[in-house]
Amino acid sequence: MTEAKYRSIFSPSSAQQRKENFDDYWVFTQQHSGELLEDDRDLMVKRAKLTYFQNNPVKLRTPLANPDAFYRNYVEMHDKPESLDKMTLMLTGMYKFARHEWVGIKGAWDVTPNMENCKNLEDKISRIHLAEEFCHVRLFDEILKTCGLDNVEWVPLSPWKEKMYEQFPKFPGVLIDTPAFVTELMGVTFYFHLYQLFDEMFADEPEVLERLKALLDEITIDEIAHVGQRRNFIGTIGIKVAKKLVKPFYTMFFNDIPEVAYLFDVKKMIHDGEIFDFNAVPDDMIAKSWVPSYCLT
Repeated sequence: MTEAKYRSIFSPSSAQQRKENFDDYWVFTQQHSGELLEDDRDLMVKRAKLTYFQNNPVKLRTPLANPDAFYRNYVEMHDKPESLDKMTLMLTGMYKFARHEWVGIKGAWDVTPNMENCKNLEDKISRIHLAEEFCHVRLFDEILKTCGLDNVEWVPLSPWKEKMYEQFPKFPGVLIDTPAFVTELMGVTFYFHLYQLFDEMFADEPEVLERLKALLDEITIDEIAHVGQRRNFIGTIGIKVAKKLVKPFYTMFFNDIPEVAYLFDVKKMIHDGEIFDFNAVPDDMIAKSWVPSYCLT
């Protein structure tokens, strides 16, 4: 049996450890993402990687059987989910997940100080974090284009949901840090399960499978680091609360995306979130990402 390299993400940490880890994370993210392009909500390294994918496109050899079914259901589900093929469910479900992320970061970007007005290192880290999330939406858009879906629009949520996402970042850190951490953890859980689904859905399209995994890797590597970064905002009591929030948060969020129940084992996803410890993350991803020191054995 291989000895575990990492401790649970819910492991305790001291205030001094978290301070040291903020310093370490800042060094990591500067090298990992590059210069912030404030007006474009973009980052130099991330932009270069996306440009490479766009300049070297890969497309499905066999087009989607019914792209109209995607466009009819990707914003809101109009057909019965059980009437749709699994590929369409995967693509519409993936869009809906990314769309929630996009709406959330839009609201947070508008209330987070820009880099010039950041008062401390935590503010700077949060600004870079949000820019990385905007880069993820562009990568998801590229995933959809790779599948032949060139006319996707990123549509706002319902007015009350938009308002909720706009107000959430305005709350004090003591109220938002724990749920923000759980949502990052949920993202990593979702991406790992989506990665496995790619293997099933694109087994006959090896070039597309390789490209989709490369695009998703760019997102997941960031999200692994974000899990550690958001964990670093939380003290002893908060991390205990966070573990209890995994099940209700995952359940509530995935219930809002009807495709998820047809694609994934939600109970398994919840379990994966509750026991997350980085040990199941491939070594090549860990090498490109960041893990808090207090999660090392």
